[in-house]
Amino acid sequence: MEPSRTAEENSRRRILSFSSETPYRRYFGMEILDHANGAVDLGRLNESGVLLFNHDVNQVLGKVLRAWVENSKGYAEVEFDTDADAEKIFGKVQSGTLKTTSVRYRVDAWEEVKAGAVSADGRFQGPCMIARKWGALEISIASVPADATVGVGRSESESPDLSLYERQVQVNINRFWR
Repeated sequence: MEPSRTAEENSRRRILSFSSETPYRRYFGMEILDHANGAVDLGRLNESGVLLFNHDVNQVLGKVLRAWVENSKGYAEVEFDTDADAEKIFGKVQSGTLKTTSVRYRVDAWEEVKAGAVSADGRFQGPCMIARKWGALEISIASVPADATVGVGRSESESPDLSLYERQVQVNINRFWR
């Protein structure tokens, strides 16, 4: 095994992605988290961010060392604690059993894009609701995440690429359920 890989596996620190612009169906329709410059407030994560398990505030796994946005995704460097609860989940992350993440957030400004319309910046096709200003509150290791394209050790090549066809199917499903 490569020495650098072994060092990473022994470290309690991990780089993970926690959010993307992948559309997700909510009760009101398709939701998109904008990752354009200035859209995401990472202040809380960078000042006092925690890593939880499945958004449970009573299951703190560790801390967020730093968070940033790059290539339309939210990323963070996190460090797992050494207590028994954190150790159990960290072991599952190391083995690859748990590899997906999620983010709890608040939305400060929405853009509604009607069916057949295009968002104000021309990047998204309606119908959808775009969180244009939002803030990350915590990051979770998640067993069943909303966004399966983000997680621990997920490179760009591992993220599912939704083709135009697959995106249209999502839009059609959204129309059917409205």
